[in-house]
Amino acid sequence: MARARRLARRSGLPRLARLALWGLAILVAVPTLATILAVGAAAFRETGNRRALAPLTGRFVQAHDVDLYIQEAGPADGHVVVLVHGTGAWSEIWRETMRRLAERGYRAVAVDMPPFGFSERPSSRDYTTATQGRRLAALLTRFDRTGVTLVGHSFGARAAMESVMLAPQKIRALHAPDGSALPDADDPPGIISAALALAPVRRPLVAGLVTNPMTTRLLLKQLISRKEAATPATVEMLQRPLFVQGSTTALGEWLQWFVHPDIASLFASARLEVLDGTGHIPAIESPAAFNAAMLAFLASVTEDQPRARPRKVDGADVGGAESL
Repeated sequence: MARARRLARRSGLPRLARLALWGLAILVAVPTLATILAVGAAAFRETGNRRALAPLTGRFVQAHDVDLYIQEAGPADGHVVVLVHGTGAWSEIWRETMRRLAERGYRAVAVDMPPFGFSERPSSRDYTTATQGRRLAALLTRFDRTGVTLVGHSFGARAAMESVMLAPQKIRALHAPDGSALPDADDPPGIISAALALAPVRRPLVAGLVTNPMTTRLLLKQLISRKEAATPATVEMLQRPLFVQGSTTALGEWLQWFVHPDIASLFASARLEVLDGTGHIPAIESPAAFNAAMLAFLASVTEDQPRARPRKVDGADVGGAESL
C-alpha cells in the first residue's frame, strides 16, 4: 500500500510540471499575440494621407524643416496667442479656448507639433527639444508683428521655452499650463528611455497603448481629474490623427525624448496658479476656469498694447483672416 502511494506521488510530478509549463506558455503567448495584433492593427489602420485627413478649418505653413498644420481664430489685428498642445493631443484640443480668445479680440493660432496631429513628420526623425523649438520659432517669424504670447501645455512647454531663447524679440510672454521643463542635457538616460530606444520594445508598446483607439478613453481618464470630461466627442477628436500613415512609428521615435521635470522652479518671476479639482488637461476639464485664468494673464501682459475690438466669433470662423 505504501509502495502504491509513493508511485502515485512520483507519477504526479510530471503532471504538475506539464501544468506549470502550459501555464508559462499561456503567459507568454497571450501578450505575444496581443502585441502582434496591435502592431498589425496599426499597420492596417494608419493608411491615410495627413493632408487629405486634415480638417479644412486649418492650413499648412512651412516652418524650419517641416510643414506645420495650424488653425486660427479671431481678428487679424488682434494680439497673437500661439497655442501649443501637449502629449497625444493636437490643435483641435484648443477649440473652446480659441473661441473665447477670439471673442475678446485676440488672434488665436493653434499648431500641431510633430509628430502629433496633421503636421509633417520629419524625415530626420529629430524630435529633440532644440529642433522642436526651431520649428516653433520659425513659425513665429512669419508674423508681421512682435509681442506674441506663447502658451505651451504639458510637453508643449519645452518647444515653447526653447523658442523663447531662439527668438526672444518675437515673444512677449510665456504661459505654461501644467508644463514640463527642459531636461538637463548632461543627465544620463534612464532605464525607461534606454528601453524605448529599442524599436522591438517601443513599437508594440506604442501600438498597444498610445495609438490604439481602444485605449484613448482609458489613457485620457488617467490624465484628468474630472472624468466626465472624457466625453465621446473629446475621445473622437483625439483619435482623428491616429489614421495618418506612420503614426505609430513616428510617435515611438518621439517617445524616446519623453521626461517630465518640474518647470515652475526655472523662473524666478513665474506665477503659479492652481485650478481646484482639475487634472493635467485644463483646456477640456475646466474650460471656463482655465480660459478665465488665461484671459487674466493676457490682460496683465498686454496692458500697453492696442487691442482689437472684441467681437463674437463663431466656432467655425477659423482661418478666415490672413495673419501670417
